[in-house]
Amino acid sequence: MLVHDSVDRLNALPVNSADRRGPLFAAREKIHPKRAEGSYRRLKWIIMAVTLSIYYLTPWLRWDRGVGAPDQAVLVDLANRRFYFFFVEIWPQEFYYVAGLLIMAGLGLFLVTSVAGRAWCGYACPQTVWVDLFLVVERFFEGDRNKRIALDKSPMSLEKFGKRLGKHVVWLLIAVLTGGAWIFYFADAPTLLRDVVTLNASSVAYTTIALLTATTYVFGGFMREQVCTYMCPWPRIQSAMLDEQSLTVTYNDWRGEPRSRHQKKALAEGQPVGDCVDCNACVAVCPMGIDIREGQQMECITCALCIDACDAVMDKTGREHGLISYATLADYDANMALARGDGEAIDPAKVRDPVTGKLASGVAHFRWRHMARPRTLVYLVLWSAIGVAMAVSLATRDRLTTSVQHDRNPLYVRLSDGGVRNAYTVKIANMTNAPRLVTLGVEGLPGAVVAAPGRALEAGGVSVEVPRDRVEMVRLLVSQPRGSGTGQRRDFTITVTDAARGETSRAAAVFESPEE
Repeated sequence: MLVHDSVDRLNALPVNSADRRGPLFAAREKIHPKRAEGSYRRLKWIIMAVTLSIYYLTPWLRWDRGVGAPDQAVLVDLANRRFYFFFVEIWPQEFYYVAGLLIMAGLGLFLVTSVAGRAWCGYACPQTVWVDLFLVVERFFEGDRNKRIALDKSPMSLEKFGKRLGKHVVWLLIAVLTGGAWIFYFADAPTLLRDVVTLNASSVAYTTIALLTATTYVFGGFMREQVCTYMCPWPRIQSAMLDEQSLTVTYNDWRGEPRSRHQKKALAEGQPVGDCVDCNACVAVCPMGIDIREGQQMECITCALCIDACDAVMDKTGREHGLISYATLADYDANMALARGDGEAIDPAKVRDPVTGKLASGVAHFRWRHMARPRTLVYLVLWSAIGVAMAVSLATRDRLTTSVQHDRNPLYVRLSDGGVRNAYTVKIANMTNAPRLVTLGVEGLPGAVVAAPGRALEAGGVSVEVPRDRVEMVRLLVSQPRGSGTGQRRDFTITVTDAARGETSRAAAVFESPEE
């Protein structure tokens, strides 16, 4: 009721009233991040090169699996319901391995976030990587920050049109290559490329390319930071992963305040001056368009470009690096207490040695041992345990499996000699790249006789040839002579034996018989 009353009162305001409501959402202000130079920027270049290389080149890697098997190293074969990853082959019934990988990815993200904040967002997230790539193209055609701002404000001309056209053409080319690379994970890459170029590919392939082209072009070229701020849920979740020992990109105002662009004049007048010269270099390089000096913000992706920009300014002013740095909340609070002393105002002189002018020995710094704390250890133990369990399971899993289904109608058949016969559908999965000759038999059912229509009989049971990487279906008839436990429901085991490889697969079954 209160909500409706409030809305009614707001709607009742006169249109021309000074109290009229403003827009619920502010219009986007385009961000023109300046190119940064430094160790974190170089790290981002390396990660961008590695991740893009993995994405674009992986479908073209080959892996020999034998005659008739796909030789693509990484392949999601939807038609045959297989997932290939180098020497690993995952069948549909083994999809729990994929689930395990997703759980490991989630725990890994929790671990990284609890240690270094949104490091994933700042360095390896696909949105971050492709935006970086699009910015490289934009700078190539339009120049760095100031030139791009001036170009946006200038009227349309032939030169401006040419720069914009070149930029968008390359953006579209990157977007098409992105969508094209994705479909190659689901079919043989050389064959699919030929089909796509000759217009013989399926409509699904072209639709997928079109959708990924559009999303890459729009997200990387136009929406950029809006994807991270409004579309991605992780900024709102990450706070649950952080604690006072988590590293985040931090403006150390205990050292930088009070900031001044005229430090020499302020010092001559005896005014306290911090290290920040209010140059806004940190703001200029930020791809999210925020001012890190205002404190931690949801939009910050911890790309650390502001650290590079600030360190460059510190070099010019003869100050130590680290005015903006990766820091923990615990260290920040300790340093703030040191800078304030018994008062409320920050005194930068308290954090510097009065003789050398360098940061005092009492200034707290991050120690790598702080990474080993209960939260991170739990994540690491869980992540490692799942990884080890999956590795052991993959190494010891059976490549010959069996499943059995008893006929429902009829449950049994009375034979002319008084015996009883049950029928079963046996599915034998040969999960290798070579055919197998196996023998079906039974255990735990004395006097039983097995047969299979159209299959050869051997001393040990029914002989079945199972093609490579296939499931063979066999109708198995199991009979018992008259008087062998009538009226009982007996459990027994159907066995599938590959004598050549020394492997045996077993499946539980039930033998039904009538009352006499």
